[in-house]
Amino acid sequence: MKAAIIDNYKQPIPYIKETAIPKIRSNDVLVKIVAASINPIDTKTKDGEIKMLLEYDMPLILGSDFAGIIVETGESVSEYSVGDAVYGRVQKDRIGTFAEYIAVDKGDIALKPQNITFEEAASIPLVGLTSYQALHDIMKIRPGQKVLIQGGSGGIGTIAIQIAKYLGAYVATTTSSGHFDLVRTLGADYPIDYHTTNFAAVLSDYDYVFNTRGGKTLEDAFKIIKPGGKVVSIAGLPNKQFGKEFGVPLWKQFAFGFVTRKLTKLEKQTGVSYTFLFMKPSGAQLEVLSQLIESDTIKPVIDRVVPFAAIEEAFSYSQSGRATGKIILQMSDDSESEVYRSHDK
Repeated sequence: MKAAIIDNYKQPIPYIKETAIPKIRSNDVLVKIVAASINPIDTKTKDGEIKMLLEYDMPLILGSDFAGIIVETGESVSEYSVGDAVYGRVQKDRIGTFAEYIAVDKGDIALKPQNITFEEAASIPLVGLTSYQALHDIMKIRPGQKVLIQGGSGGIGTIAIQIAKYLGAYVATTTSSGHFDLVRTLGADYPIDYHTTNFAAVLSDYDYVFNTRGGKTLEDAFKIIKPGGKVVSIAGLPNKQFGKEFGVPLWKQFAFGFVTRKLTKLEKQTGVSYTFLFMKPSGAQLEVLSQLIESDTIKPVIDRVVPFAAIEEAFSYSQSGRATGKIILQMSDDSESEVYRSHDK
């Protein structure tokens, strides 16, 4: 099969080469990938920025989420059959969706929503699960509560706004003024142009902030939240509590505690809790998202679909930070895609 591979950390762009089709375990299915999405975690992985949490052997196939067709099932798999259209987010130690095939545990997939394409389905797993776990599992948003979602026009933001509105929240979001119409269409109540306005100067008494930017925006988040509120970040630094829950060695836990000591101080000063979120794959939660998609509660937002052969172009665009919604890799060539479109409703 063809796959996009890096041979070492900080390699500028993955390159496509022929490699072996992965072998499945008893609880696995083998999926012929029709589409995969590019996410910021792919660049961070490539550049070695998450080595403190996960260090991979090289060469490495990148990619975390996908949509495709099951072509083989393990001996312990009864929930799925060959020919099923599925989508999913693989476990972090089994990444490799920038390829023509992926072996994935049956617990990390769900049937593809019937009302969207494979490309749209591939855009959902990572950003959908991340947003759901932040807003539903950690924040436990209740109707009428207020949440700031940073980066509202990005891959995470476009889905997070919709999930927050489904949960009944009043949603503020940061984006550029050119994207105000988009985020309002998704449900945002108060768009803020981050080019001209510091959100901390215009917001107050919020219950939650979903931080996707890190840095000063993360520190400023504590200024707008009422005591007892929560800041959840996917772009900040893991703290000591996360390290303990993630099971890293004690020395790493202390290292995390040291580098996040300013955030810990802000927690104590404001009465606001900080959580670093490292999303967990979940087929069960994907089924919840499928229901929301099939009821038109959530709609995928795609910036562009790029052929797998043009992965260099797709990666360069992703790293520019200009994408509105998701960037999708179309893995199948034209002759193959027609076969799989028969499953694509």
